[in-house]
Amino acid sequence: MYVAVKGGERAIDNAHAWLAEERRGDLNVAELSVAQIREQLALAVNRVMAEGSLYDPDLAALAIKQARGDMIEAIFLIRAYRTTLPRFGVSLPVKTEDMACDRRVSATFKDAPGGQILGPTFDYTHRLLDFALAAEGETPVVERGEARTEPTPHITEFLNKEGLIQTEVASEETPGDLTREPLELPANRPLRLQALTRGDEGFVLSMAYSTQRGYARNHAFVGELRIGKVAVEMEIPELGFAIEIGEIELTECETVNQFQGSKTEPPQFTRGYGLVFGQSERKSISMALVDRALRWKELGEDNLGAPAQDEEFVLYHSDNIQATGFLEHIKLPHYVDFQSELELIRKLRREAAENLAAGETSVQEAAE
Repeated sequence: MYVAVKGGERAIDNAHAWLAEERRGDLNVAELSVAQIREQLALAVNRVMAEGSLYDPDLAALAIKQARGDMIEAIFLIRAYRTTLPRFGVSLPVKTEDMACDRRVSATFKDAPGGQILGPTFDYTHRLLDFALAAEGETPVVERGEARTEPTPHITEFLNKEGLIQTEVASEETPGDLTREPLELPANRPLRLQALTRGDEGFVLSMAYSTQRGYARNHAFVGELRIGKVAVEMEIPELGFAIEIGEIELTECETVNQFQGSKTEPPQFTRGYGLVFGQSERKSISMALVDRALRWKELGEDNLGAPAQDEEFVLYHSDNIQATGFLEHIKLPHYVDFQSELELIRKLRREAAENLAAGETSVQEAAE
């Protein structure tokens, strides 16, 4: 037993060394730096920060490098590191209406108050490989627009002035924290939103897509999608007032959904909401669609049995770290478990063979 354990340790050490060698790749190719990943693979960095629940582009870039580009492994690394950090306090809610917008579009109002800003987007690009990117040399610098710096009111608030959209009532209750306490059902909306913003982008996207295909009767318009930087403020007890401690980039999406009314609510538009670290448009829109699907009970709607309406199904299966841990543990040694299964199958086969033989003997005796 001792020899087997030591041999296993050596094998694991060798596997780690081999992993490091594979990570580095061909030594004739320049090594990829953390700064390059942070600056040139920003969308990957944003996903790791969002699903890792830690806003730090440098650490997210380091995790991507260490994980050899495996996004879920990088997210796992960030979450593990996050648990080692001390918590100094809680920031105030960010004011997204004061966001310095790099991008702000609406699919519901062409002439949106404050204007629309296309910003950096793939929406209008041809999905063709650009072989110029493979060429050596600096990328030519083009003139870019400036971020909108003045306050930009939310478009849905203009609908709200006419009473056409459901009013969101602010709660004085401090929301729970999924990074410190396990999820319990039924979950209130703040907890659901936390789970969705931490959830796997592909899973949340598939749930959102299912609502668009009719599973939940949830036809939505993007009332507004905005990307930009917002200030983070924190109250300092010794000072007696709040100070700005930094700024973060966020993507915010509000969807507008038709609502026929219920016993408690008049016909009006309702909202879905998504808020994600960095530029994460696909995730924030998906999050808003799923958020709206999960609100069926509070709006007095019928549950159509759609997957996206099932709170337990969505929230318990959206976390890619939990899913990965449960999935990948089956590739680790299960020798004892399998041996018990093997013995059980052998026993059942022996009993079946004995019963078959006994049956054949009985038939033969009856025939005689």
